[in-house]
Amino acid sequence: MIIHKDCYGTIALVWAICGALAFLFLRFIPWTAVSYTLTIIPMFFMGFVLFFFRVPQRQSVGDDNAVTSVADGKIVVIDKVYEPEYLKSDCIQVSVYMDFFNVHVNFWPVSGVVKYYKYHPGKYMLAFLPKASELNEHTSIAVSSPYGDVFFKQIAGTFARRIVCYAKEGAEETKGQECGIIKFGSRIDMYFPLDAEINVKMGDFVKASETVIATLKK
Repeated sequence: MIIHKDCYGTIALVWAICGALAFLFLRFIPWTAVSYTLTIIPMFFMGFVLFFFRVPQRQSVGDDNAVTSVADGKIVVIDKVYEPEYLKSDCIQVSVYMDFFNVHVNFWPVSGVVKYYKYHPGKYMLAFLPKASELNEHTSIAVSSPYGDVFFKQIAGTFARRIVCYAKEGAEETKGQECGIIKFGSRIDMYFPLDAEINVKMGDFVKASETVIATLKK
């Protein structure tokens, strides 16, 4: 199992806290059955945090005009909206919510040149709430592909306190390669032209790089 390179510090901190708790339970609780039972909790969390920050092997699918999911998770929004930041037009928003058991590594949805990147500090509301897209800490990224611009946001959730994004304006990126990670609960919003074919429906579970979210018109 490969662990994400930007999560070593977080893992070390969690392991230090859990290790200290396990030591205190074993050292100061005289009842063996109780101390051993309590020690299982931090030991489990130590293993879970490794699992949480895993980097999966993914093979990108679809033609050049197929936009794949940025993240693993559940489709929680499919709606026609006005996007005011970059596209400045009506479009279709598709949102993917990641829970604690999903891979939180993010992958480029299309190949192309990064035309726009901006980091927005903000709140830490529950990521599945509609206002989280505007009010929570998030990044905004636009990639120019041969079939049009693809705009998406990495949105932090209640427990997330750091978004890692590798986007640099002017850089050429390849679909299916890592574009960052959001630590703990979070969400991805993707925005498509009105004439794009949406290939998912509400409640679907999707996988980064391996699920086509939308097909852009050629």
